[in-house]
This record gives sequence, C-alpha cells and structure tokens, in this order.
Amino acid sequence: MTDNAKNYTLSAVFQSASPRSARHVLIRPHCPWQNGKVERLNRTLQVEWAYRRVYRSNGERTRALAPALQHRASHSSLEDDRRSVAVTNLMAKYT
Repeated sequence: MTDNAKNYTLSAVFQSASPRSARHVLIRPHCPWQNGKVERLNRTLQVEWAYRRVYRSNGERTRALAPALQHRASHSSLEDDRRSVAVTNLMAKYT
C-alpha cells in the first residue's frame, strides 16, 4: 500500500522490484491516514535519524540509516527483545 506518488505509480523500477504475487494498493488521494504505519515510520525516521544531527554529506546520512533502522526494530516496552522473540515467548506462556 502506497500513496499515489508518481515514483510508485509510474516507475518501472518500482514495479520490477515488487514481487509478482504482491498486489499494489493505492490509498485515496489526500488521505495519508490510510497509510498510517508508514507515515508514522517516516515521521519517526525524520526525528530520530534524518534531522537528529547535521550530516556532512548525503552519503554520511545514508550510512547512518542502517543503525537507525536496527534501533527501530527493537521495542522499548519489550526491553529490547526482538518482536518475533517476544511473540514466541508470549505464545509459550499460554500453551
């Protein structure tokens, strides 16, 4: 699910990168809340990565992305357990 930006709707690169089994769904125009999880991730990355400090170059900013995404993969309320581990542990408690 994406917004209606041309880089998604007209891009041959985007279409070729998408698995054939995936169906591309577009949100309604001017309704970003329909894509809320992505919009929230974008906002969080702006605050915690893109604009957190001044970068000397775009390359430096790009290199800082992987650690930022790794940090986002953990969940503070789970004491930094990976979500999949936490779900497995949770399921073990109730079986």
